[in-house]
Amino acid sequence: MDNSIVPILQRRNWRTQWLLTLALWLIAGNTFAASILFIGNSFTFGYGSPVRYYRPESVADLNSTGQGGVPALFKSFTAQAGLPYDVYLETEPGVGIDWHLEHKLEVIGQRSWDAVVMHGFSTLDSKKPGDPALLVASVRQMAQFLRTKNSKTDIRIMATWPRADQVYLAKGAWYGKPIEAMARDVRDGYDRAAAGTGITVVPVGDAWVRAMRTGVADSNPYDGIDADKMNLWTYDAYHGSTYGYYLEALVLFGNITGRDPRSLGTNECSGFELGLSGAQVGALQQVAFDQLAAEGTLHAASAKPETKSSPPARCSASH
Repeated sequence: MDNSIVPILQRRNWRTQWLLTLALWLIAGNTFAASILFIGNSFTFGYGSPVRYYRPESVADLNSTGQGGVPALFKSFTAQAGLPYDVYLETEPGVGIDWHLEHKLEVIGQRSWDAVVMHGFSTLDSKKPGDPALLVASVRQMAQFLRTKNSKTDIRIMATWPRADQVYLAKGAWYGKPIEAMARDVRDGYDRAAAGTGITVVPVGDAWVRAMRTGVADSNPYDGIDADKMNLWTYDAYHGSTYGYYLEALVLFGNITGRDPRSLGTNECSGFELGLSGAQVGALQQVAFDQLAAEGTLHAASAKPETKSSPPARCSASH
C-alpha cells in the first residue's frame, strides 16, 4: 500500500469510529418506551384483591373502568428495574379471547403494539371445561389480527392457575383429581395454542403449583390454611388473592423482560404497599425465578441483588 495514503485511511477510520460512538451515545440518551397490552378477564384485572385498584393511574385502561390490576404491578416492577414500558389493559370479566375478538377488535386495533399478553377463560372453555379447541382457535385468530398491525409484535399467552373450586367441590370439572391435574390440562391447552406460531407461553399456573409443592402456598383452602403458608386464592377459591396476583405479576415480569424476579429484592415497593412481608415477597420471587429458570426464559446475566433490611419509600407516581 502507498504509505502516503495511510494517514488518510487512519483519519477516516478514526472519524468513522467517532461517528459510531456518537450515534450510540445519542441512542442511549433517547430511551423509547415499549407499548404492551394485556388482554384478559378478572385474572388480569385482579378480582377479589386490592390489586384490582392498585395504581390505576400508572396504566391505561382501554375500557375506562379505572382498574390497575396485574398490569399495574408489572408497570411498577419494570419501573423499579429501569425498564421503560407504556402499559395498557383491555379486560372483561368471565370471558375468553373469543369474546374480545367479537367485541373489542376496534379498541385493540387502535394502534400497533410492541407486545401483547393474553389469556382465555380459566377452564379453557366455559361451556366445555378442559377442551382447548376454542382457546387454540381464538389465540391464533387474535395473533393473526395483531400481526396485521405489526408483524413483529411479541405475543405471549398466559397459562392460568388451577381453581380450587373446580378440584375440591363435587360440581368441579376436575373433582377428585389432584390440583396439579387441572394445571397440567390448562398448560397443555396453551402449549397447543402456541405450537408453531412463535407465541410464548407464560407459566403462571405452573408457578402456582410450584409454590404449593415447595410449601410456600397451601394447596387446599377448604381444609384450612397452614399457619406458615400463603393462600394464593381469594375468598371464592377461584380468583387470586393478593399473593396469587403478586406471583402472577412476578412470572410475567420475568418471562417478558428476561430479568430475574429476585432482582427486585425483598424490599420491592409494591409488595410493601400491598401488605406483604419481606419474607413473603422473597419466597414468591424465588418461586417465580425457579419456574422461569426451569423453562429457560431468563437472561444469563440476570442476577439476584443484595437484600436490603429497611422498608422502601413509597413507589413514585411513575411506578
